Amino acid sequence: MTRRLVIVVAFAAGLLAVPGAQSASAGWVVKGHGSGHGVGMSQYGAYGLAQNGRSYEQIVGHYFTDTRIGRTPARKVKVLLDSGSGVRFTHGTRACGRELRRGQDYKLTREGSAVVLRRANGNRLSACGDSGLVRGAGGRVRIGGEGVYRGDLVADEQDGTLLVINKARVDDYVAGVVANEMSPSWDQQALRAQAVVARSYAVATARPGPFDHYEDARSQVYGGLASETAATNRAVRRTKEQVVMHRGQAATTYFFSTSGGQTESVQSGFPGASSSPYLKAVNDPFDEISPSHDWTQRLSDAEMESKLSGLYSGRLKRIEIKQKGDSPRIVVARVVGSRGSGNVSGPGLRERLGLLSAWARFRHR
Repeated sequence: MTRRLVIVVAFAAGLLAVPGAQSASAGWVVKGHGSGHGVGMSQYGAYGLAQNGRSYEQIVGHYFTDTRIGRTPARKVKVLLDSGSGVRFTHGTRACGRELRRGQDYKLTREGSAVVLRRANGNRLSACGDSGLVRGAGGRVRIGGEGVYRGDLVADEQDGTLLVINKARVDDYVAGVVANEMSPSWDQQALRAQAVVARSYAVATARPGPFDHYEDARSQVYGGLASETAATNRAVRRTKEQVVMHRGQAATTYFFSTSGGQTESVQSGFPGASSSPYLKAVNDPFDEISPSHDWTQRLSDAEMESKLSGLYSGRLKRIEIKQKGDSPRIVVARVVGSRGSGNVSGPGLRERLGLLSAWARFRHR
């Protein structure tokens, strides 16, 4: 959903400490606030609220209006880890109808449109059909090239490719997410809020098909057992099976790094999205602890012209803000050229220019 927080902070630091090559007299100065899409829970804002005495229930309720915390029935999620022609694994107890030796390496490979269980040396052991399920020893399985994961390994043949999937209880999945999305050193109430929000997002966005989620920021950053810490696991245990509920259903609880002081409504933050009663803009009073609460980026004329190529013709003259969201984030901007101009969404402009957020203003020097 978000990149690792440390990466976000490092990127923010890189924008704040502008290289000398970009500090020439001519060029563009972009001043902005926040980091990320701006919809849902600000992680630094949650941290600030926790430092100021708010419980995780209060933190969640602050960002997701018209919701309550409820429980989801015990369930499993399927996370896509990799794809290819085969997968090596260890610490399986049973696969494709055969008992396995613990500690011994095996492989699941594709053979035509079927999955086949083999020894590590390639000897064929069993046909699995179009999907192979490996039960982990002690509830864990080591997946070659990926790491150790709680739950089971699934190898699913789809259109000539073998999908490598971890099937795990939702709380085990969340345990492998939280430390990747929020620093384990942060206040426990913030970590618990992150656990509830990550769990809600996982339940609400489970997709039909062979897997529910990706292992990266397309869903949430998930690293399995290696990502778990004592602090984040405690947060997961203390919020066991808890999700954010709206009208009896798990809410789609987006989150991001830094709000800059105000979050954004979903219809303004994500072009084409419908409005939601629980994804509205809210003030974020304690977000200023983030290093990317305020930022400045400098871009040369050549950089701006290259990054905005195709949106204007002639010489780049200015950026006009045509529409803002409920926060000051850009919803629509117009890129004005001397011979032609074009519109771009705020998120599109942010992506093209590599900005931390769409809450930005532009000045040409």
